[in-house]
Amino acid sequence: MNDHVLGAERLARALREHAGGIAGAVAGADPDARVPTCPEWTLRDLVGHVGQAHRWAAGFLRAGETDLVTQVPRTAPGPAADWPGWLRDGADDLVRAFEADPGRTVAHPVMGPRPAAMWLRRMLHDTVVHHADAALTTGVPYGVAPDVAADGISEWLVLVSEPAAATFRPELAELRGRGETLALRPSEPSVPGWVISRLPDGIGWERASRDGDLTVAGPVRDLMLVFARRLAPGDAEVEVTGDRSLLDHWLARTAF
Repeated sequence: MNDHVLGAERLARALREHAGGIAGAVAGADPDARVPTCPEWTLRDLVGHVGQAHRWAAGFLRAGETDLVTQVPRTAPGPAADWPGWLRDGADDLVRAFEADPGRTVAHPVMGPRPAAMWLRRMLHDTVVHHADAALTTGVPYGVAPDVAADGISEWLVLVSEPAAATFRPELAELRGRGETLALRPSEPSVPGWVISRLPDGIGWERASRDGDLTVAGPVRDLMLVFARRLAPGDAEVEVTGDRSLLDHWLARTAF
């Protein structure tokens, strides 16, 4: 595995950018509008999840430990007019909690001690994907920088290949295989691709620009949105070649 991780300053700046992007996307929107990419949620649920997740993460960064949490509350401020400021405040608080002690570790009950920056990175990419949810719901343009989109793909692969991941998502055990490969090939020359291997003992991956048994090629933004299950391959600017069943199997067992 060769993971090109963004620096802490870039993570923090992008977190604020995408929290602001959600704030802009939901400003003036119907709080009860259904989110098509999270069909059980309304916009109020989406905003509540993002804002509460940032506050939850800020709290355990300060405490140096976190309990096992499978769902973050989705409580948002009552007046929708308060949402933009509340979202930005939550992201700012999270960044401040990280910057107060960037070198600390945070104890997790299953994954063990992890660097504080890992949690800042996790919150960034959760926010990036939910920015897409908000934009797709309200019909506003959505953008994500190539370095952030690429880091989001890598960060997700780190999570699903983590040995403890199946504790949270048993379906990930079904991704074990006999060496089948899935390749993501960004069209941006500056962005290396990914090759994922389904191995008997789990998921392996590396940054490499070559085809696999299944290859998905296109802009890294669209690759990220397809693998985050926010765009179907047919709705994205991607080309799928090889064994399509490998992609369908992967997407059916992974979700942000």
